[in-house]
Amino acid sequence: MLLTGFEPFDGAERNPSAEAVAAAAARHTGPHDLRVATLPVSFAGAADRLRLEIAQHRPDAVICAGLAGGSDRVAIERIGVNLMDARIPDNDGMQPIDEPSEPGGPAARFATLPVKRLVRVLTDAAIPARSSLSAGSYVCNHVLYTALAAVDYGVRAGFVHLPWSRSSAPAGAAHLDDDTLTQALALVVDHCLDDEDRETGGSIW
Repeated sequence: MLLTGFEPFDGAERNPSAEAVAAAAARHTGPHDLRVATLPVSFAGAADRLRLEIAQHRPDAVICAGLAGGSDRVAIERIGVNLMDARIPDNDGMQPIDEPSEPGGPAARFATLPVKRLVRVLTDAAIPARSSLSAGSYVCNHVLYTALAAVDYGVRAGFVHLPWSRSSAPAGAAHLDDDTLTQALALVVDHCLDDEDRETGGSIW
């Protein structure tokens, strides 16, 4: 399995996604080998690094994690859209506006992780969690869209958005405890190959 987080960006000194990924990998005792990578916050660099990791290691599952500053819960993403629309430049100084992630590619790709099942597993563990229909239009969404194109048919792939950790959060920012983020990713790894729960869970708007 491949588990990725991101380097810091937008002037921050830390990114809790990379820290939670490393901590979850350190406590991993499951039957699957777990490879960890920290992706650059770069539209070009993150996609290239992710494609290389997938091509070299042929993982059975790809779980990418990133920061959703301002959120107070873990979000399991359902859809990656073919759009780059950056509110701020990436760490290479690139700021695409209304450009496709993949010219000529489909408008969207759906995550192949069992999204509803993972949300249930997290909430049963008293971790605030929800499913999400939008991974945004920054590098996180670009990585999700890229991962879904790069994996072989039948390989599970998806994206987990994390809030700030308590130790890394700016003053007043929503956050969860550091260990809660680690536990959340560990549970996603442990259950990413589960069957999906066939239950209602959509939204009206």
